[in-house]
Amino acid sequence: MFFKSTRLLSLSLLLLAATSAHSAINQTKGNFEDKFRQLDEVLPTPNVYRNAAGEPGHMYWQQKVDYVIDVKLDEEKRRLEASQAITYTNNSPDTLKYLWVQLDQNKFKNDSMSALTTTFGGIGNRGPSTQSASGDTPAKISLAALRRQHFVEDTELGYEITRVQTSKGTDLEYVIVGTLMRIDLPTPLKPKASTSFEIDFAFNIVEEDAVSARAGYEHFPDDERDGGNDIFLLAQWFPRLAAYTDYEAWTNKEFIGRGEFTLEFGDYEVNITVPADHIVSSTGVLTNPKDVLTKKQRNRLKKAETAERPVFIVTEEEAIENEKKGTTKTKTWQFSAENVRDFAWASSRKFMWDARGYQQGGDEMPLVMAMSFYPKEGGDLWKKYSTESVIHTMEVYSRFSFDYPYPTAQSVNGPVGGMEYPMITFNGPRTELRDDGSRTYSLAEKRFLIGVVIHEIGHIYFPMIVNSDERQWTWMDEGLNSFLDGVAGREWDPMIPWGVEPRDITDYMASSTQVPIMTQSDSVLRLGPNAYTKPAAALNILRETILGRELFDFAFREYALRWKYKRPTPADFFRTMEEASGVDLDWFWRGWFYSTDHVDISLDRVYKLRLDTEDPDIDFARERQAELDKPLSLTDERNKAEGITLWVDKNKDIKDFYDDNDIFTVTNKERNSYQSYLKDLKPWERTALERAVKEDKNYYVMDFSNLGGLVMPIIVEMHFEDDSTELVRIPAEIWRRTPNKVSKLFVTDKNKVLKSVVVDPRWETADVDVDNNHYPRKIIESRIESYKRSASKAKVRRDIMHDIKTELKTEEDKD
Repeated sequence: MFFKSTRLLSLSLLLLAATSAHSAINQTKGNFEDKFRQLDEVLPTPNVYRNAAGEPGHMYWQQKVDYVIDVKLDEEKRRLEASQAITYTNNSPDTLKYLWVQLDQNKFKNDSMSALTTTFGGIGNRGPSTQSASGDTPAKISLAALRRQHFVEDTELGYEITRVQTSKGTDLEYVIVGTLMRIDLPTPLKPKASTSFEIDFAFNIVEEDAVSARAGYEHFPDDERDGGNDIFLLAQWFPRLAAYTDYEAWTNKEFIGRGEFTLEFGDYEVNITVPADHIVSSTGVLTNPKDVLTKKQRNRLKKAETAERPVFIVTEEEAIENEKKGTTKTKTWQFSAENVRDFAWASSRKFMWDARGYQQGGDEMPLVMAMSFYPKEGGDLWKKYSTESVIHTMEVYSRFSFDYPYPTAQSVNGPVGGMEYPMITFNGPRTELRDDGSRTYSLAEKRFLIGVVIHEIGHIYFPMIVNSDERQWTWMDEGLNSFLDGVAGREWDPMIPWGVEPRDITDYMASSTQVPIMTQSDSVLRLGPNAYTKPAAALNILRETILGRELFDFAFREYALRWKYKRPTPADFFRTMEEASGVDLDWFWRGWFYSTDHVDISLDRVYKLRLDTEDPDIDFARERQAELDKPLSLTDERNKAEGITLWVDKNKDIKDFYDDNDIFTVTNKERNSYQSYLKDLKPWERTALERAVKEDKNYYVMDFSNLGGLVMPIIVEMHFEDDSTELVRIPAEIWRRTPNKVSKLFVTDKNKVLKSVVVDPRWETADVDVDNNHYPRKIIESRIESYKRSASKAKVRRDIMHDIKTELKTEEDKD
């Protein structure tokens, strides 16, 4: 259509856009669903802080918080006492009347929101409860739950705040609200201004195994030292400023336990006083090595900078000898860290310590010291694989993001399964003690250690540097990191099941416990598959199937570089991936991240067609052959078998033209009609027809159904009678007008006769039902176990349950 008036065109387009946007949201006619409508109605409006390309805007800002902390570990009381000086710089355009501080240790109080809202059994709890025979009333409670309850009741937990003052010694008004504290400023803090204040605090350290915390102490009662020994992992240990952002203002949501944190970057000076025989691992760089390390240890550390394999700074023999003793003396370890968003540390006399220098990006890049700290219980498993896993992670992640920017990367063994902080991670796997006193480890423990170290060190990139909001969008750190740890893991050993392939998420996507990825973390029913596996599998599909590696890798690295040391939101990630790749992905984000649709594309039927040439000598012969190819009538077959003579055979003297010719016999009438048809064709039409008749290609129409609701590319593998195959990739946009059913024409050469078809033959798209991906349908293979073997398994299960019940009874008697 041609408009003479540009003004009329503009007005019409404006009205059309308004109408389309409204109808996309409120569909009142028919049942059409636009799976490809843009996310503009969902994503926040771009502004001067975050632009439409997914980049930080030209007026982007974030706050800065610097800490100077003196902390003392009381080993016998398992208690921390500390004093900190905080400098808060307001880089926002807003004037702030108060500051919010996170008091994460308050989560462990018996009257905390976390404690009061913990439910018994059911989805999302640590383990199932044992039900009564009726299934209505819980009949038993686990010993682990009782132990947690007893520990919380018997130990005074949470912060003791003893002083909150300005740097000049003036008391500040403050109010504690659960895991948060509001500090009222004496004068409002204007933009570009700073304020300094001090907090004295103390708390009793939780036993990690008792309360399932992200940090705490682990006790080793069997060590030779009187009273045993402990490993202390200290995280979320000091009052930290909550983030103040352009998209939410104060991120002061209560810490319930699952949603982690978003924090401000700053510089740290931390002085850690511990027993003199302890070894300390920490965020930052040790600034007083001569005060806490022997000359031999310092020389070993220097040697480790250029070593090809890890060098022991503290050997196993030294650590074992160290843990037999104890001391009343103390040492103060001083650490400095620049531009980090958090600070964590670990301390124990049980630690051996190995290190190896990693030179990345050439000699001009600063050296990174990869280090591991672990007790004798870590054994050969940690000696062989911990520090090497740290280095491997940096090698892979740097390709996808940026060079590792910090001077150290550490892996520390302790009671948690795995946790991450700037420059330091806590990782749990260990060796097992044999009867002869030696130590060994299983294949599962080996895989666990390598996997968890890669994952946690990867978190130093995401979210410790690319600082996403873990409290609100867990998938932005766990999902992105799980995707990358899968990449790094497969480059380590693809035989290890990394759990981030599309096929790993199908059961969850088909389940009723699935919720959208964009759900706030504390409300997610099953955090593992929702925040880790599903987004990781989605990104894997985006890289390998939809965008391809070149486009994906460029866009992902662009996202990492744009938001290094900054605070991205989901919209920034979505927009960057689209803008940098040049591909509209709104349908992908909507389906995978905002819905609970799943992938289930069914190949319903395949039709074979041939071109109707209009030439009677060709078309009639084909029709005759098609008739002959039909199976013989059962009646005719049985009549022939019984020897029944047909009337036409008994009366051969009575016949006419039609007895010698069939309905497919070509006469001059049909040939004349065909010549008349050819005369009416345009030259190009006649040429096209002649070519098609000469080539005599095969035409197949395939009908597809989208049973799961999630639109995805259709990957078709065709198998031909000559044993050759052809793979065709159809973009997801094929579903744009009919998202439930589509039909697609495939043309093959004359000698390529289709034998069978498979959709998604390599399980790339997370299709939950691959049985309907075959045409013709395949016989579904299953497994029938012999009765004897099944009976044997049942006996083993009964024996195990008997042992468990006996152990529980013994524990209950002890209690």
